[in-house]
Amino acid sequence: MAMALFREKVRNTDERWRVESAGTWAYEGELAAEMVQHVLFERGLDISDHRSRIVTQDLLSGFDLILTMEQGHMEALKTEFPELEQRIYMLSELIEQKFEIKDPIGGPQYEYEQTAKEFERIFELGYDKMLTLIP
Repeated sequence: MAMALFREKVRNTDERWRVESAGTWAYEGELAAEMVQHVLFERGLDISDHRSRIVTQDLLSGFDLILTMEQGHMEALKTEFPELEQRIYMLSELIEQKFEIKDPIGGPQYEYEQTAKEFERIFELGYDKMLTLIP
């Protein structure tokens, strides 16, 4: 969800961004959850061709900024890829806070909606901060 929402934010304004998604404990090749697709479709975004993938050294090394939803994700990435530590942040740090964004998978629709709104809020308020974190 975060990937699609951020891509939409920068789609017509800033071509510098390469926006991808990968999971620390994901299964390779899975479709996005049906409710995620629904919430994004209501926003005019189609991710029906999106497939999950697992975080790897090769993937991460191609990015200047790596954002996580949860503290545990951030710590796991920093532990597994210490050479990338300076590039890894929690999404909430973009708005000068530190809180986890709960994964709504398996929850009711309103939790997916809340999560989407939280991503949109962070991307709107934290965009300028994000620019300071990339070389």
